[in-house]
Amino acid sequence: MSTAAETPPTEPTQPTAAEQVRSVVARAVSLSLTTQGQAYDLIGMHSVSRRGRITLHPQVDSPLASQMEHAPRGSLAALLEFTDITPTATRARVRARVRVSGWLTPDRRGDATTLRLDTARVTLSTPAETVEVGLDEMTSASPDPLAIEEAEMLTHLADAHEDMLAGLVALAGPRVPQGFTRAVPLALDRHGITLRCEYPIGHCDLRLLFAAPARNAAEAGEQISRLLVPQLG
Repeated sequence: MSTAAETPPTEPTQPTAAEQVRSVVARAVSLSLTTQGQAYDLIGMHSVSRRGRITLHPQVDSPLASQMEHAPRGSLAALLEFTDITPTATRARVRARVRVSGWLTPDRRGDATTLRLDTARVTLSTPAETVEVGLDEMTSASPDPLAIEEAEMLTHLADAHEDMLAGLVALAGPRVPQGFTRAVPLALDRHGITLRCEYPIGHCDLRLLFAAPARNAAEAGEQISRLLVPQLG
């Protein structure tokens, strides 16, 4: 369910699938890697280029580096999995899963060993659907401008602004069924904010659209305040 502040119907109301993937990968600090017969949990060992290319940075003496060194034909088939979890404590915290498959190839620069992923396929899974994202879409897309700061903003809203949360839920009126026990910030992007309303059994999500896309965290804060202005007047 959602409500919006006079947004033209032709305007996007949420990030594209490619933008969602780029956002998940950009803010991820860890990933799960599956290669031929091996599984790894990598923390703080990947980077993403401006055009979305993923590079792994294993330690020189790590099992992954050793496996890469002995790989036939100099490359490894690989599956990378990123799990996007809401930073706030709410039910069903997994918002999305991103799976990126391809081949790892060593790219040695000086004393550092890096593994470049040549991507073959990307899929995005959300509670609503699973879609395949084209490689050209991935290259041309960018992370949402709020992707990196989203966690801090949502946590601050949940911890310090219960009054604002109540006001945002009130915007939905009868579209939110009565009887919910609490509302928790679930997601934030340049187009709007999503709240999760929890009930004794189950939950529903409320998406509130901004009047204009936010280009940074400051503008997102202003847009949230604007949503509440009619109630304060």
